[in-house]
Amino acid sequence: MNKSYDVRFWNVTVKKGRKRPYALRWRVGGKVQTKPFTTQELANSYKSELIQAARRGEAFDIESGLPESMIRAVLSVSWYQHARDYVDDRWGKVSAKQRISIAETLTAVTVALTANHKGAPDSETLRNALRRWEYNKNRRDADQPAEVAAALNWVRKASVLLADLTEFEGITLALGACARKLDGTPAAASYYTRRRRVLYNVLKYAVQRKRLASNPIDGLDWKPTEEDGVWEEVDPTVVPSPRQMTELLTAVSYAGPRRGPRMVAFFACIYYAMMRPGEVVSLRESDCELPATGWGRLMLASSKPSVGTEWTDSGEYHDDRGLKGRNRRAKRPVPIPPELVRILRDHINRYGVAPDGRLFRTERGGVLLPSGYGRTWHKARTLALTPAEEASDLARRPYDLRHAGVSLRLNAGVPPTQVAEWAGHSVEVLLKIYAKVIAGHDHVWEARIDDALGG
Repeated sequence: MNKSYDVRFWNVTVKKGRKRPYALRWRVGGKVQTKPFTTQELANSYKSELIQAARRGEAFDIESGLPESMIRAVLSVSWYQHARDYVDDRWGKVSAKQRISIAETLTAVTVALTANHKGAPDSETLRNALRRWEYNKNRRDADQPAEVAAALNWVRKASVLLADLTEFEGITLALGACARKLDGTPAAASYYTRRRRVLYNVLKYAVQRKRLASNPIDGLDWKPTEEDGVWEEVDPTVVPSPRQMTELLTAVSYAGPRRGPRMVAFFACIYYAMMRPGEVVSLRESDCELPATGWGRLMLASSKPSVGTEWTDSGEYHDDRGLKGRNRRAKRPVPIPPELVRILRDHINRYGVAPDGRLFRTERGGVLLPSGYGRTWHKARTLALTPAEEASDLARRPYDLRHAGVSLRLNAGVPPTQVAEWAGHSVEVLLKIYAKVIAGHDHVWEARIDDALGG
């Protein structure tokens, strides 16, 4: 490393029209360095750090333009150690769902960054060791099976330096891991976007800890292949019609003499109120306005997503959270049609509510699990659908009922902004996810335009 004490700084300049318009320029040993920033404050802060290092009498690396203290920080931390530190920093600040997302992203990237090292354990063992043990703070200090301990010991030694991700090959390898599923096939764009966001925050944390001079994703001109860049659009063929939904809900009541009848209102909420299953699990009687006639309203305020006991602080299978993507105290009003009002009134009259007011629970009062209501739905499809329909993807998952509820409103002409508010989506995401559903009803809009034109 060639060093120099000959350092000179220039004022921060601005070039409008760029993503990072503020540029800091400085010279080390005759070589000019340039670094762009999104704000002037960031540029001035970074300049201040460099000036302080120069005043302390530190030598600067001519190639990178960085002082010795920054070089040491970069070279002393491995990706593995940094990822571990990030998990510890974020664990108590995020939901159980976010913990899982962080662990899955870090696992995928860590495996990709160590793929070429000798002596690697098989990929399934390595992923299991990272996701369920090393990147799960609840289980990290628990007794580990021998194969898990051996895999973690290997990856600790094989890990690349965090600084390797500042190179194009390193950061694109990490991003490529975010863009692919476990089987190596391309992931949908929404899946990639979620993982890229986690990776970006991990590297942002490195900048905050002064382990990296800047986030290598900033300004990077790299995207997944066109094959990857497809949103998880809802296929119209999975969306049941109102007639099919009526038949399916009727079939639910016959899908088991004890569990089936208790689940009719559960699935009806997903369809008629466009609710996520976790929101239905958390629904309380106090959240419901159920008049004797006409439309009612639900005031949604919480959710119980299924995440697994190892990811929650309570050790419960469900996490108690606010609504997805909203402030913990935020509420979402949803008008519900008379059909759902009647179904909910009948459900409460027949089964009552839990001591805490929840409408839906197991026969023993427990919280509903996906495995339980999933089996009920599978039986209902068999009873309600033709063999050809059952073999298709039509309403294959309970979540498809939410898609059906959203699609019904869009095709009825309800403005997307209103549907997005009721469903708890952003308008942008709603239009991308339901693009094919909307496109499939061009004849509806054509007829309305004909009417407007007097045709």
